Amino acid sequence: MQNLEPILIFITVAEMGSFTHAADSLGIQKGRASTAVRKLEEDVGVRLLHRTTRSVQLTEDGRAFHARARDLLAEVDDLHSMFAGDRVALRGRLRVDLPTEVARTTIVPALPDFMAAHPELELEVSSTDRQVDLVQEGFDCVLRLGPIRDETLVARPLGLLRMVNAASPAYLARYGVPQSLEDLQRQKHRTIHFSTMLGARPHGWEYPDGDSYATLQLPGALHVNSAQTYDAAALAGLGLIQAPLLGIGQYFRSGALVEIMPDFRRRALPVSLVVAHRSNLSRRVRAFMKWIEDVLTPYLE
Repeated sequence: MQNLEPILIFITVAEMGSFTHAADSLGIQKGRASTAVRKLEEDVGVRLLHRTTRSVQLTEDGRAFHARARDLLAEVDDLHSMFAGDRVALRGRLRVDLPTEVARTTIVPALPDFMAAHPELELEVSSTDRQVDLVQEGFDCVLRLGPIRDETLVARPLGLLRMVNAASPAYLARYGVPQSLEDLQRQKHRTIHFSTMLGARPHGWEYPDGDSYATLQLPGALHVNSAQTYDAAALAGLGLIQAPLLGIGQYFRSGALVEIMPDFRRRALPVSLVVAHRSNLSRRVRAFMKWIEDVLTPYLE
C-alpha cells in the first residue's frame, strides 16, 4: 500500500456503516471511497466488508483488520508528534484492562479529570479479574494484581496494596469477633473462597508466620470468581474475607464491614502496570501509565 488514505477511508466506512456518510465526512466522492476500499481488499486478499443495499458491516476478517488499522493510524500520529512533547494533544485509541474492583472504586471515579485533560483520546476500558492476553486481545496496557509470571511482558511495579481482614457486623454478632488464629477455629468461623477459576483448591486464610506467611484452611460454603461478588458476599454476612483496603475501605467508613485481626493481615499484593514487550511506548500509553500511578499511590505501601 503506497499511502494510508485507503485505510482511513476503510475505517471511516466501517465505523459509519455507510459509504455515502463516510465520503461526506471525508469530503470525497462516494465512488472514490468505494474504489479505495475495493482496492484495499484486493491488496490484503480478503473481503473486509459485507455490502448490502441497506447497510455495510465488517466481516470477521474485517473486524480484525479494523482493530489493527486503527492502531496503525494512531502510531503514525504518534510518530508525527514524537518530538512535540506536550504541545500536541494525545489522540487515538487507548485500550486498557483493569481489575474490576480497582476500576469501579478508584480508577473510573477519577477518569473525568483524565478525559477532560485529553479530550481527543478514545479510551476503551476492560474490567475483568482474569489475566488477559495483551498481544492476542490487543491491549496497550493492563493493571495486574499479584506476581507477573510471564517473562515476555514488561512490568512496571507500582508498589504493594495493603490487605485487610473483614466481616460484616451481622456475621460477627453470630460467630464472635476473632482475636487470634485459635479463635478462628474455636468460634467455627467461615471464609468466602475466592479464585478466578471456580473449582480450584481454596488458597486458605493467609497470615504472617515469622519472616514468611502460612495458611490456615477454614470451611466455607461459598466459592466466587469475582471481586465484586466477593465483597457482596461479605456484606451479606456469609463469611470472612481478605481483600485490598483500596476496594473495601468505603465499607469500613460506612460501617457495613468491620476490620478484624489487624495483626494477622495477609501479605500485601504487588501492583504492576504491564505492557507487551516493546522498547518504545506511545505518548498516550506513557501518559495513562503516569496518571494511573498517581491515582493509586495513596493506596500503596
